[in-house]
Amino acid sequence: MDPFNPGSLSVQERVGVRDLADHVARSITPGIRPIAAAFLEAQPLLTVAAADPDGRVWSSLLTGPPGFTRATGPHTVSVAGGIPAHDPLAGAVTADGTPMGTIALDPRTRRRMRLNGIARPSARGFTIEAQQVFSNCPKYLQKRELYGSDPAGREPGAVRRGEALTPDQVRFVSAADTFFIATTAPDGVDASHRGGRPGFVRVDGSGELSWRDYAGNSMFLTLGNLESDGRAGLLFLDWETGTTLQLSGRAHTDHTPEGRITRFRPTRILETPSATPLRWSTPEYSPAHPPTP
Repeated sequence: MDPFNPGSLSVQERVGVRDLADHVARSITPGIRPIAAAFLEAQPLLTVAAADPDGRVWSSLLTGPPGFTRATGPHTVSVAGGIPAHDPLAGAVTADGTPMGTIALDPRTRRRMRLNGIARPSARGFTIEAQQVFSNCPKYLQKRELYGSDPAGREPGAVRRGEALTPDQVRFVSAADTFFIATTAPDGVDASHRGGRPGFVRVDGSGELSWRDYAGNSMFLTLGNLESDGRAGLLFLDWETGTTLQLSGRAHTDHTPEGRITRFRPTRILETPSATPLRWSTPEYSPAHPPTP
């Protein structure tokens, strides 16, 4: 399977990194190596990306005890518990097969692994037949320690739905140092991560979000998908309270003399208090972050 769709190839050509992208792409495999399987099984959280039945793309957070996500073969992952009923992707995984991207990110070790493939329901929750598996470097990842689960044992609160960010949600986004992004293209769905110092994501007066595209692995899977399709989903997490903010909308990237800037306009918004019971420490910021203007 060619790791690059026409959108990614177009961005690579524009930036002048085609040869480098081909070199980096050698790390992408269709199989789950033993070291990848061990990493995956040790994680208490997994971020998934998919489209809901109406075609809107979302990024969703799943959590559980280590082992809730595990490789059951060289090409298959099993995820226990499925997607929570309050989540916009509940019901998105069907027996016909749902394109899904995933990223397992471990803030404790600043390691991450991406796995894209086809998801189907299972007795345990759902399975993913892997098509692309690869790790990313720790660049732009914040280091956090896991304190454990919410001692009060709170269940997820009532979901707040909207079509525009509230002032409190603008402050949530503006204070974020991490978010996850889901993108799609005709060849599949991808889940990725963006990190920076607080303020690296801006919200203008019209409610549009924007951020600089920092130098990365040169494959441009996310920007390539946006070039091909434009649908996207963002997930912001309050690491200390477990609240999630999920945005679905459309995005594009401006290539300017000062660098690449991605702009996202949300059309659907879901905020879920205490969506995850996990509680994390304040961050130790990545030394790779450029200064926030």
